[in-house]
Amino acid sequence: MAIEDRDSGEHMRKPGKALSYRDPRAAILAALVALFGVSSARANDSTAELTTGGLVLAKTADIEMRAEDLAVSEKEIDVRYRFFNHSAQDVTVTVAFPMPDVTLNGPDWNIAFPAPDSTNFLDFHTIADGREVQAQYEQKALLDGVDISARLKALGVPLAPQSDATSKVLDGLPRAEQDELVKLDFATPYDDDVGQGWRHHVIPKWTFKSTFYWSQTFPAGKEIVVEHRYTPSVGGTVGTMLGSPNIDAKDLSNYQTLYCVDKDFLAGAKQAERLDASGSAQSPLYEKRIAYVLTTGANWAGPIGDFHLTVDKGAPDSLVSFCADGVKKIGPTLFEVRHANFTPTRDLHVLILYRPKG
Repeated sequence: MAIEDRDSGEHMRKPGKALSYRDPRAAILAALVALFGVSSARANDSTAELTTGGLVLAKTADIEMRAEDLAVSEKEIDVRYRFFNHSAQDVTVTVAFPMPDVTLNGPDWNIAFPAPDSTNFLDFHTIADGREVQAQYEQKALLDGVDISARLKALGVPLAPQSDATSKVLDGLPRAEQDELVKLDFATPYDDDVGQGWRHHVIPKWTFKSTFYWSQTFPAGKEIVVEHRYTPSVGGTVGTMLGSPNIDAKDLSNYQTLYCVDKDFLAGAKQAERLDASGSAQSPLYEKRIAYVLTTGANWAGPIGDFHLTVDKGAPDSLVSFCADGVKKIGPTLFEVRHANFTPTRDLHVLILYRPKG
């Protein structure tokens, strides 16, 4: 079933069974690099989004999540939780926010990083019980599940593969040490010439895992509020094949699976097409993609009492699609989902088709 806003040309999917509740909850997925492949729609002018998520709590049956208010837009993800400790004693546990796993895909990688050279590359902030949290930070480099952090640190190589600092250190290593990294399968070699002669490089193959964490006390019989916000990694493409009869069937199936794209949404994308000088139909729309790990909460006591999601598509003339039950349009760019006693069974993927300005 689709919702169509005839005033704005909005087409939006409202599928049944997209997000369900009162089902067994899945444990949090380790936040991962979302390299969603849309070959015919992307070419080289594309970026992949990093999948982000919510807080992880050490296992306890005493603390329930009374409410989660999640606001998603391309500029910021903002989450406000209300937790209640229904036991007779204070409970102190470790709360963590896993940053997305980062794995580069060779020399042609192109992933959206809000701040690639910062330790806090998503500008993550948390307020707990009215006070800013001073979180500790852990980082590791893993290759096929094996921790290779110590080996890289011994060579003076930073662990964050997306950082310019890491590239500079790897480029500056003696050739013998670069070759050793390749031999160990820690890195991939490649050569390029950008007008300064041929240069040899090595690209990290390891997966970078990092987590902010802190110790949080939940007072007995009391409710506390925990809030966090950060800048999402927003993937995108220049142009889109959505609405075109030439879109690859597999690519279209991926869109339908991840974003619940339906015929009305495709009709909206088709309607935006314009003829170029040769008479060929061209889409003026570009893609933005935001991914969020919604299936967190296996460690909380029971389902989310009051779940509230808002998605902001950014501009009134943009198109948006995501999988959810009970979607309501509450403003020119805002969409809302509300559920009581809610247990999400799938993660959130938001697709926005927009008209670039200028």
